[in-house]
Order: sequence, then structure tokens, then C-alpha cells
Amino acid sequence: MTIKLFYYIRRFGYNMLLPDSYFRKKYERLKQYEKECDREELNFRLGYYFKPDQPFEIPAQAVAVKDFKRTKGTDYYLDLKDFLHYFTPETRFAYHFGDETHVNPYPTLFKARPIHGPNDNSILFKLNKTRHFRWVNDPYRFSEKKNMLVWRGITHNDMRKRLVKEFLDHPLVDAGQTNKPEEDVPWQKKRLSVQQQLAYKFIFSVEGNDVASNLKWVMSSNSLCFMPRPKYETWFLEGVLKPGIHYVEVSRDYSDLEEKIRYYSAHEKEAEQIIENAHRHVERFRDPMMEDLLCLKVLETYARLSGQTHACKFCGTI
Repeated sequence: MTIKLFYYIRRFGYNMLLPDSYFRKKYERLKQYEKECDREELNFRLGYYFKPDQPFEIPAQAVAVKDFKRTKGTDYYLDLKDFLHYFTPETRFAYHFGDETHVNPYPTLFKARPIHGPNDNSILFKLNKTRHFRWVNDPYRFSEKKNMLVWRGITHNDMRKRLVKEFLDHPLVDAGQTNKPEEDVPWQKKRLSVQQQLAYKFIFSVEGNDVASNLKWVMSSNSLCFMPRPKYETWFLEGVLKPGIHYVEVSRDYSDLEEKIRYYSAHEKEAEQIIENAHRHVERFRDPMMEDLLCLKVLETYARLSGQTHACKFCGTI
């Protein structure tokens, strides 16, 4: 609780107390970095996050920077607020905070969207990043870990319920729900910390309301990520992940789960190659300057295509 309190004090202080001169200098650093960065990576990711390429009208639901207030989700609010300092008070953006994955009829900043189907109006922004963008320093090599698959989480959908029920007491699977309040069912188990889960060769990742919150740290570990093919994507580019390359795909009815645990237990080199590929994907998100520049570019693109020609607050400084 104390750690979280200091975290929010620091973040609110960043957004409420620092002068414009601080953000002007940061803006200048980001623009200088833009000249030096990997332009192919920048352009690919920006085009992926922001699919509309034609001008559009500012949605009636858009909120001006000067009117932006904390409503649903403090972390969501702070993640967007971090980048509104670079825009004039009248600049307007449409955004949606929360785990919902519907697609609005107008361009809207979202945390997540469906991978398939018409999704252009859902513009991906790096939201709720403290919960989702966590990495680990794994102290174990893959070969040192238990030949088992592990999962812990809240079972609020059928996929998760099926896993904990069908593999209860399975010798190769340690899966359990950690629902609160606790339920009087055999698959209610004690929580395992991330460090405890790292002792297993295989870690399961399964979507909840939208994406699986553990996917990022699992792919940064030396364990092999098992998951059904994802339906949703976020800033982490889940839609570009390939089964057999970045993770082990499991059928949605889990009929092949045991077979694949046994296979990758016996074929460690193949497992380690997938883990290495996962690490390379994770590296794309570990440069804070690239991350900040992309957040800025998404908002700049929104302002430009919506005809807000005087949105940039510091353009005249460089």
C-alpha cells in the first residue's frame, strides 16, 4: 500500500507540478530522438496502432485537453495525461478507458481492440501500462525449471474455468483460481508470486476481459509461453505474434495441452528458440524514448487527421 501511495504521489506530481519548460525540453528531446531512431520500427508501429489514414471530423465525444479530468481508472487517466502536456488546451481527443473491446463509429483511443474484423476506429494507446507492461529478470535457465505448466488467476470466463477444472490434480499442470472472496471449490488455490511461477518451464497465458495481463512478463522470462491464439491486441502488438515462433499455441478446448507440455519438455532446444524469439519481441518495448515518442506520435496523428492544425504546444521551439 505504501509503495502504491508513493507511486501515485510521484505520478500526480509529474503531471500537476512540473512547469511547461520541463515538457518543452522533453518534447525537444523526443523530436531529436525521432531523427535518430529506427524509422522502420517507428513507422511500422505507428501505422499499426493508428490505422485511419484519411481526414476525419473531430468526434462530438472528444474532450479538450483543458477539460480532461480523472474519471474511470486513475492509471488510465495518468497514462494519457502524461502526453497531453504537449498539446494546446483546446485540442480534443476521443478516448475510452477500461477493458472493453467494442469498436466505436468514430476514431477513439483504446487500450485494446479485436485483432480481426473492422477495427480501424480503435486506435491503440499505451494505457494501464503499470499493470500490463511488467518485465522480469528470470534467475533460472529453462533447463533448470520444473517440467510443469503453471497458471494462477481469477476465473471470470469459461476459458479460465475450464482450465482449472479439467486439469485439477494433473501431474503436469499446476493451475488454480485465486478468486476473492475465496470459493469452497477444489480448484481454489493459494496465489503464487511471479518469482514462484518462474520456477516452471511452462506458464499459461489466457485472455480475461481483453488481453492476458501476464503475457508481457511471461514472454520476458525464460519460461515458455503457452496460450490459445489471442483474439485481442494492445500496444504490445499481440496480433503480430506467431504460434510456434513466439509462443506455443494451445487449442481452445485444451485437447492438445498435455501433448505439447510433453513435447517441449523433450525438445528443449525448440523451446529455447521460441523463448529467444519472445525476448526479441519484448525488446521492441524496452526503449523508453521510443515508447514515449510513439505515444506522442499517435496523438499528433489524431490531431492532424482531425484537422486540429494548431494542436502542437511547442512546435515553435525547435
